[in-house]
Amino acid sequence: MLTPSTDDDSQPRPGCGPLLPTGSANAKPMRQQIFEHVRAAGRATRTETTRMLGISAGSATALTADLIQAGLLREVETIPREAGRGRPAVALEVVADTYFVIGIKLSEEMHSAVLTDFAGNTLGTATLSTPPHPKSLDEILSEVGTLIEMVLNIAKKSQTDIAAVGIGMSGIVDHQSGTVPWSPLLALRDSDFAAHFEERFGLRLYLDNDANMLTLAELWFGAGRAKSDFAVVTIEHGVGMGLVIDNRLYRGARGMGLELGHTKVQLDGALCRCGQRGCLEAYLADYALAREAATALHHPPSERLSPKALLDALFAQAKSGNESAQTIFRRAGRYLSVGLANVVQLFDPALIIISGERMQYDYLYAEEVISEMHRLTLNNGRSACGVETHAWGDLIWARGATALALSALTDQVITEIS
Repeated sequence: MLTPSTDDDSQPRPGCGPLLPTGSANAKPMRQQIFEHVRAAGRATRTETTRMLGISAGSATALTADLIQAGLLREVETIPREAGRGRPAVALEVVADTYFVIGIKLSEEMHSAVLTDFAGNTLGTATLSTPPHPKSLDEILSEVGTLIEMVLNIAKKSQTDIAAVGIGMSGIVDHQSGTVPWSPLLALRDSDFAAHFEERFGLRLYLDNDANMLTLAELWFGAGRAKSDFAVVTIEHGVGMGLVIDNRLYRGARGMGLELGHTKVQLDGALCRCGQRGCLEAYLADYALAREAATALHHPPSERLSPKALLDALFAQAKSGNESAQTIFRRAGRYLSVGLANVVQLFDPALIIISGERMQYDYLYAEEVISEMHRLTLNNGRSACGVETHAWGDLIWARGATALALSALTDQVITEIS
């Protein structure tokens, strides 16, 4: 059986951001590549930078001078090579307190926030419990305002210190326009979320699907830092997916692609909360499992338990040998195998990371699930796609939202000094 990793047993590397340079023809300007390499490494000498990016020493010197003059990088002394053998080498590092950003994950029962500096260092975190029902845009923005105030107080910052905010939320989110065509968190469709946020708080907002935020967290802070191509599949209140190709988050032509949870696995099948039938999510997400748990555990309709309470009870029953409970998890595992096999056939990633709160249920990452995934794919003698499980908490999703804000803010700042 695969063993899921957690926040506690991971070994974070210094710096933040992708460690591998992009190989595409649409690579960022060299000045920005230098800045992002230094931030990813934590500290880097000019020699290391020229070797990694394949540029001349003269170009590195001129471009780093621009970044130093702009107040984005600074020189620091590293450990001496040997006692009495010359001066210490000079390295570069990001001036961390140049800018600050906030990343937020919105969810049905708890919102989370992380405040970081420009180097990606976490300065404060906060969580806010919320009523689990669809809300108006005004209601959810009020909750966001409370959360922002909480994390600012914890980090001892003011709102004027914040250069940008990143928010991830479940549903169909248009990253480019900042609108939300549909989300289970909102009572109405087609919400102009970013415009109302910016008008209310006076802060620049970058909005995206929460699965993309977790994918950015893996790319900037986790197992994806040293991989140029990988996929993340999330199983929580819904089923989501994020994809990195050549160190870049892939969103599709309209910015709303990779809705794995709403791919169809059975025509005229179970009802999904999106309103359609047969979606993968309708067989895997917590509300889908809770729907069957209520029947398997003989809970009367009058006994209202939260989906989490139902699932915890169902898992306990499965572990104690309840065949009906075990059947529900095994069935969900088979649908997960189908979904993962489809990801492999469509994108051929080097690695699939399965994450989310539901990964605490070991039936969903049992060897049978992964073996079934491999049986459903056409390997033809090639090495099989790697699979890892990461049982992250909500704060890592919010940290991924800081990466969204940091990335967009870096684009803007570097463009201004070009």
